[in-house]
Amino acid sequence: MRDRGRAVTVLPVSLLRGLDPLGQLRTRYPLSGDERGLISHVWHCYDAWLPGRDHTAVIVEAMRSLAAELGAAWYGFVNVPHGSPLRDGLVAAGFPARHIEDRFVADLRGMAGVADYIATAGRRGRANLRRNGRRAYETGVTTSVADVARSDLTEIARLCAVTADRHGTGSFYPHELFAGFVTEIGQGACVIEVREGRRLVGAAICLRDETRFHAWACGVDYAVGGNYSPYPILYTATVEQALREGRSTLEGGRGNHVFKVRHGLTPLALDACLLPV
Repeated sequence: MRDRGRAVTVLPVSLLRGLDPLGQLRTRYPLSGDERGLISHVWHCYDAWLPGRDHTAVIVEAMRSLAAELGAAWYGFVNVPHGSPLRDGLVAAGFPARHIEDRFVADLRGMAGVADYIATAGRRGRANLRRNGRRAYETGVTTSVADVARSDLTEIARLCAVTADRHGTGSFYPHELFAGFVTEIGQGACVIEVREGRRLVGAAICLRDETRFHAWACGVDYAVGGNYSPYPILYTATVEQALREGRSTLEGGRGNHVFKVRHGLTPLALDACLLPV
């Protein structure tokens, strides 16, 4: 939306042929999931909001008009934080708001190092992080942090896709497109790797903004030689890098509820607000 030629509100949107790739909408809305839909951002964005001034009603009408023009059956917002001004505005505009998932965050303020973070986890979480860290060290596992320009992003995309295939979402990581996208982010992203010898057994693409460190995408190979799990090692290295950079918040993404709650992350509810065109 523009006011006298100046952009005052912005909303990225995606037209999806197959509105429900994660299977989170069809049990909450009367759709099969195969419909064409115009939605806010993309499914990978777990923080839907409207940058700029509050012009929700105007943006919603523009979105509905575009959805009709493009032949979409549904339009609206996914991953809207529960209790946010955007959710309130959408409900006031006539949208239902239905909980679909939780995203997870950790407050890192006041922590001097990763040991401080581990101390905030639950008893089982603390034991798990320490035990896996000790076993990985005994196996000779190493962790490293690198700029995306110096990383093999195709190898990492493959590992992410194999991991996501366990949940039916491996197609989220087309190798060349993924590598190209991450490369374009440049200094806004970094790569954290876990290696057993020379073999990559864990990798995360992490994103940065002014205050937050985002554990955005990861892949893990569980067929390791030692008696440890690469995922807790990768997670600990991610927290350590967030603290090293002085970020106040770790964004842990969605899903994997049991691990994240046990290991010190706090759930924040996300809603979907959709209407038929």
